[in-house]
Amino acid sequence: MAGFGDIVQKAFYLGVGLAASAGERAGGKLTELRSQAQKLADEMVAKGEMTTDEARRFVDDMMKQAQQAPVEPSTSSTQPGEPRRIEILSEDEEPKSVAAPNAAPNNDVDAMRQQVQALQDELRRLKRD
Repeated sequence: MAGFGDIVQKAFYLGVGLAASAGERAGGKLTELRSQAQKLADEMVAKGEMTTDEARRFVDDMMKQAQQAPVEPSTSSTQPGEPRRIEILSEDEEPKSVAAPNAAPNNDVDAMRQQVQALQDELRRLKRD
């Protein structure tokens, strides 16, 4: 059973090592972020777009936001690494959504389309003249 104790001890040390490594990496990223935010704030102060007090608050706010845990969107239907899907409709296609309760009936929509088409034709005719 001495082998089992060694395995548990090594697993514990591995976990501690991984946590320490992750902490060092996170600290390095925060330091890099702070320097970039400070550089941006310094540039804005030099251009007169921001006062030194505003720049200090800006950098502090950026650091607070970076240290907070990332917030996951609650309404997202995609996986975290998957891009959001966007549906592109052509002019002739109708959206595939469910009609609203007070949506216009099809004959009203057709009449409106005909009216728009007639107006477009008249506009083209007037441009030619």
